[in-house]
Amino acid sequence: MEAKKATTAAGGAGSCLDTLVSSFNARIAELQNLVVARNMYPASSITDLSAVDATLTTMELQLQKIKDRLREETLAIPKAKKLIEAALQQQQKLQNMSAYVPSYLPERGKLTHQDNSSCSIIEEPTQDHSFGMQEFKEPALLPKEKKGRGSPPLWHITANELDSLSSYMRGRLTLEKVNAAINDMAAFAEVNSQLIAAPRRKLTESTLEKAMEKREIGNAEGVKGKHFFLETDMKGPSLKLDTTGKAILTVLRHLGRLSECRIGPHRVFVLSRPH
Repeated sequence: MEAKKATTAAGGAGSCLDTLVSSFNARIAELQNLVVARNMYPASSITDLSAVDATLTTMELQLQKIKDRLREETLAIPKAKKLIEAALQQQQKLQNMSAYVPSYLPERGKLTHQDNSSCSIIEEPTQDHSFGMQEFKEPALLPKEKKGRGSPPLWHITANELDSLSSYMRGRLTLEKVNAAINDMAAFAEVNSQLIAAPRRKLTESTLEKAMEKREIGNAEGVKGKHFFLETDMKGPSLKLDTTGKAILTVLRHLGRLSECRIGPHRVFVLSRPH
């Protein structure tokens, strides 16, 4: 914007200078005529010369204003160039960021990918379960989960990463499908984190066994302190235990977004930081 204003001002200043040149030429011709007239009419020549002097003084002031304006616009040009460079850099950053943003972003904290009958965390029924409560108070059953794990990360892939894969591995997968699956993985891991961190008093008999199992897996070597989900957690909407889901897991393992291990009968997927 500043550069455009500078160019416009420079063009206007050039037009004013052309006008001044024409005016000066006209005045010079008038002065020549006045010199002749002074010799012809000495009495009136003083008044005419005074008028010419006043006109020239006014024109000099106008010319000085034009020079000052040109100087200001010239000083503004480097600032305009810096603004343009900063705008281009910001545009490039936004373009790079847009490559990492998937078309589908699920809301965190919602247990939308698990069976509500088996993984929901509800208040304990008010009926008397004294025998069950004695079992819940046994310290060996539910070791305390360490805090500070935080929310599961979303390490989306870029178009360049997907294009770097061989065609047989990539198949018909698109960037949107893979990044939507990454969102699902984070949601699966979030459900497991909530289940592991849930207070014992909020676990029902049906969820207690699952919580114990998930805590045992979470404390295993290679998994402890990390976000994970099981093969049985893959219930969509974008990542399911089907042909496409298996292909997506293969791609994400190759790109370093997750690692796989087996703990007991379970196939465990651990979210990994990209290399």
